[in-house]
Amino acid sequence: MWDNGLCYIRRGARDKGEITVEYGSREDIAPISPSDRVLLLSHCLRPSQTCPGRFSKEGLVCPESCELSCAIGRLRTAAVAQGYKGVCVAAGGAMALKFVIAHRPRGVIAVACSNELAEAVRAAKTTASLNKDTPRYAMVPLRQDGCVDTEVDEAEVLEAIRAGCERHLV
Repeated sequence: MWDNGLCYIRRGARDKGEITVEYGSREDIAPISPSDRVLLLSHCLRPSQTCPGRFSKEGLVCPESCELSCAIGRLRTAAVAQGYKGVCVAAGGAMALKFVIAHRPRGVIAVACSNELAEAVRAAKTTASLNKDTPRYAMVPLRQDGCVDTEVDEAEVLEAIRAGCERHLV
């Protein structure tokens, strides 16, 4: 997915062909301290039949006692271990945007379907013209579209989560 340092969206249904994310590279995220980053995950990654999590205004809330081994849990744990400012399992772009506005990160790792990522690119470009503090984004698309039981290349997301973290150790 990381192509010459750029993350790209493979299948933009609304924008035929590939969309290059001009501001979404490991090199862009790496200098940002993990304490100034957030991780946005799509609720579509949740195992629908077995997930004990419940939705709230802040997204999917996993119970502290959850013993389910799932991508959301593994990726959330990795981001928290690196010292991320927050993790949101969003049920859509509006919820993710509210989370970003509330937490004001300098860097965002976003995992969603290609349609949601394409919308995020458009929203970020619009916001960038209004706000000089627009965060840097690294985006990883889901392996397939669909809103239930989707998958992501976890190694790729972990690479993005950990990008540059070693240089910020105290």
